[in-house]
Amino acid sequence: MQLTTHLSFTGQCEAAFKFYEKALGAKIVFSVTWGASPMASDAPPEWGEKILHSTLVLGDAHLSGADMPPGDESKPQAFALTLSMKDPAEAEKVFAALAENGKVTIPLAETFWAFRFGGLTDQFGMPWMINCEKPM
Repeated sequence: MQLTTHLSFTGQCEAAFKFYEKALGAKIVFSVTWGASPMASDAPPEWGEKILHSTLVLGDAHLSGADMPPGDESKPQAFALTLSMKDPAEAEKVFAALAENGKVTIPLAETFWAFRFGGLTDQFGMPWMINCEKPM
């Protein structure tokens, strides 16, 4: 069994996934637009170039996403995408990349449990936490 997180966007899925691909060193392995799918008639005609489904792979993890047609979208709440890593320098690099044009909610800093921990909301409205834990 594998847990995959799915993100819903309001028209920015392609831009977001390209940003995540670059910022995280991940790889988009699949993407299809509403217009190129058998579900084209389920979305407004102007939504044809928006993403019906996209999959991004980061190590062993998968992240999927889509642009929800107008009226079907909802604002992200009560969760954060958490990236765990071992290298503080990598944590700083990834945090800075994801924070570009976003909002830092918890500045990246050392804590009692982590060499680096911080939180942010990226430019696409998605909440992230970066956690570089100390050995237990």
